[in-house]
Amino acid sequence: MIHVNCNKRGSGKTKILIDMANKIISKSEGNIVYIDDDKRPLLELDRRIRFITTSEFNLTNQETFYGFLCGILSEDYDIDTIFIDGLFNIVQGSLQDAAHLFYLIEKLSEENEVDFYININGDEKIPEFIMKYVA
Repeated sequence: MIHVNCNKRGSGKTKILIDMANKIISKSEGNIVYIDDDKRPLLELDRRIRFITTSEFNLTNQETFYGFLCGILSEDYDIDTIFIDGLFNIVQGSLQDAAHLFYLIEKLSEENEVDFYININGDEKIPEFIMKYVA
């Protein structure tokens, strides 16, 4: 399942995502991964959560990011939740152009039984294909 939090920059999306990750880890039997473009959330996350900063991996487009997610899941079959903070801070493109990426993430979610929680800066109108994921 994919859950999207789409709101304006500075509205507290990251804090909500960190709190959610910390709450889920306490009752989860699987592993949790938190992906961000910088290291700021590192000290706020529970130490059992695998934190990955994408700035070290040269992820520039949606295809490389999808491959990155596949690599993470292929390395650890026990992952049951992935948090992605600021998707379009990580990859280039716009929300309007992300339909294929969300289709691929939804497929990954179903095939690997992984929940994805994604924060997106929503300064523009939310496209229809995203609305089914918005909480």
